[in-house]
Order: sequence, then C-alpha cells, then structure tokens
Amino acid sequence: MSVEFPAVDLANEDGLLAIGGGLTVETLEEAYTRGIFPWPISKDFPLTWFAPNPRGIIKLNNFHTPRSLKKFLNKSPFEMKFNTNFKMVIHNCAAQKRKHEEGTWINPDIIRGYQELFENKKAYCVEAYQDNKLVGGLYGVCIGEIISGESMFHTSTNASKACLAYLVHTLKKANLEFLDTQMVTPVVESLGGEEIPREEFMQMLERLDNKRSREDIFGS
Repeated sequence: MSVEFPAVDLANEDGLLAIGGGLTVETLEEAYTRGIFPWPISKDFPLTWFAPNPRGIIKLNNFHTPRSLKKFLNKSPFEMKFNTNFKMVIHNCAAQKRKHEEGTWINPDIIRGYQELFENKKAYCVEAYQDNKLVGGLYGVCIGEIISGESMFHTSTNASKACLAYLVHTLKKANLEFLDTQMVTPVVESLGGEEIPREEFMQMLERLDNKRSREDIFGS
C-alpha cells in the first residue's frame, strides 16, 4: 500500500507535518526519502511526523573533535563495530536517562519499526565495547546515502561520542558529505552540528543515491 505525505513546506512552525499512520518499512522509507521523520510526542496521541525548519545536520568535513576527546580516543579505549546488535543498541537508547526529558520517544512501536527496517538493511547501528561489554551505541537510518542519526547512549564516559566519531570517519571514507541529525542538541552542536534551512536540506537530499547498499557504506 503506497503512502503519500504532504509537501514538507506545509509543516507548521514546529515542524509538524502529518498525524497518524504506521511504522512499516515502506512508510519509513517514503518518509526519509522525502525529508520527513516520525517523532512520537505522547503515548496517548497518534503517531506524528515532522519536517522541521531549520534542519539539523553535521557536515562531515566540519565534524569537530574536542582536544580532550581526541586525546581520549587516541588511546583506543573501545572496540568499535557496526550492525552486530541493533536490538540491544535501540533498547539501551530507549532506556538512556536524558536531561530535561521525562520518558522516551523510543516507544515499543518505534523499536519494532526500526528493527524491521534494520532487518531490511535500511537501518544501521554503531557499537562501542569495553572488555566485551556494550558500553555505548548509536542507531539510525541508512536508505542508500540518506544517513540519519536517531539516538545514542553510553554507560562509559565518551562511548557515545566515540560511536559518532567512528560513524563520521566511515561515512567520509564512503564519500558522503553529511549526516542528518534532524535537530541540534548541545552535544551535537559541540561536535560540529549546525542548522540549515529546510529548503537547502531538501536540495542536498535530492542529490543522494538512495539505492546504494548498506554493505557498500558500512561493510556489513
């Protein structure tokens, strides 16, 4: 069953574009290729879809590694992997306590939807291990060259930042130019995240090859 979203310029001032629908692989793929993403706002409210203006991204060449973080990562404290335990990563992201937030938007429907997306090789995860224990992770969408960062977690200092740095390094090697962060949190801003006009983001999106395989970008 085909899904049709409104044009992104019809989103309200908060970026809200549409309400309702489900999180099937087909719907998520259609959304992300159109510059739209799901973001539940309440367990008592139907699913909501957003296309904010401005849009948050990290231009990979502008990724900033603070000196203290670079010194820490040079010691290679973590074993880094891609795509070996998506389920554990997304569950840890859902459980991560965050400042100024009550609960989580990563509800059971989100977990099921993105797990199915991962099984169809349209999502990815980065994992950081310490003494064979998962201590940090990040997951996102990878529909060809459309790469998003959805959420990350850590139980060891700098583990989530290490995942982001590893992701950026890998995407640069794959000749990509940016990572879609959707919005810019203080942590993302400290690492080079920025806001750009939605129109500019959509133009960048249109230049991407959305048929490129996950293996070609991540090697797994």
